Amino acid sequence: MLLALCTYFLWLSTTDLWTVQAKDPDTDVSPRTPHRDLAPSNVDFAFILYRHLVASFPGKNVFISPVSISMALAMLSLGARGYTRVQLLQGLGFNLTKMSEAEIHQGFQHLRHLFEKESDTMLEMAMGNALFLDRNLELLESFLADTKNYYEVEALAADFKDGPGASRQINEYIKNKTQGKIVDLSSKLDSSAMLILVNYIFFKGTWEHPFDPESTREENFYVNKTTVVRVPMMFQSGTIKYLHDQVLPCLLVQLEYLGNGTVFFILPEEGKMDTVIAALSRDTIQRWSESLTTGQVNLYVPRVVISGAYDLRAILGDMGIADLLDKEADFSGITREAPLKLSKVSVPRVPLIFRKKIHSTNNNKEHGAPS
Repeated sequence: MLLALCTYFLWLSTTDLWTVQAKDPDTDVSPRTPHRDLAPSNVDFAFILYRHLVASFPGKNVFISPVSISMALAMLSLGARGYTRVQLLQGLGFNLTKMSEAEIHQGFQHLRHLFEKESDTMLEMAMGNALFLDRNLELLESFLADTKNYYEVEALAADFKDGPGASRQINEYIKNKTQGKIVDLSSKLDSSAMLILVNYIFFKGTWEHPFDPESTREENFYVNKTTVVRVPMMFQSGTIKYLHDQVLPCLLVQLEYLGNGTVFFILPEEGKMDTVIAALSRDTIQRWSESLTTGQVNLYVPRVVISGAYDLRAILGDMGIADLLDKEADFSGITREAPLKLSKVSVPRVPLIFRKKIHSTNNNKEHGAPS
């Protein structure tokens, strides 16, 4: 199987391992900015969440946008109070004795601005947040002001008693924001719902050195020891950054996007996928980045569509955010009305696509993910 990875970890996926990273263009200019202070906790949260999902879905592809999930939960913390708030932020990996809550939200604010800046380059990126709230629900001004200030949240009225109508409203909103790549986000809505918080992210990159569509051909893809399938395999031969890791049992290559984006493709040795996944960390990614060699490589990458849908309630509980969905959870910072209860934290099924601009192409990669 193959693994792919990303620096702010926009996406993590296990197909064989891959990760997509958004490089920070300000690294040499600003040694300390809020979004860079945020990065270590975000990356740690990403890998912990990823490992929990892999353990929960053995033998399955896992595809998530960690930054989308952490941003949505950080946004929710603005309305949490007491221990609920502390547990939520600590569960996201933040040390509240070293980083204030204001600095956390400023970090996400700067990160969102960084993504907007990147969308003006050769990388197409869109990230946003929305609150769909019952027409009769009155939000606290402080919550509305903070979510708009830090996360540029759009607050939209919805009629949840008309479940199908509210679903259409949410789906149409997300579809318009993601160039039609995320559809049918919402299906069945609870008529007792009062508020739905949505985070979405869309990314489309163009390879710095595109794959030639004429070179794509059917090849074997080894799902596991007993399963082999035929898939369209993209191919390019050229000077590529690669590493035969002497510490972990894997090979990896790093490809560049036009703009500030990179992707790692990691090929564990046979039967060693779990070993590599267990070792994924900030230090591992840093070591890989510093150890890459440039050389002639014949590279085959499966042309695939991957999707994932996950209910995160149990997993977040295992990660130390157990009280989030408890009836005693305190969200009194959202409204003065009857206490709100969080009923669901989910990542709907959305695709990751290696394809062309129209139909299936080898020269672009598209991702979309809501939370």
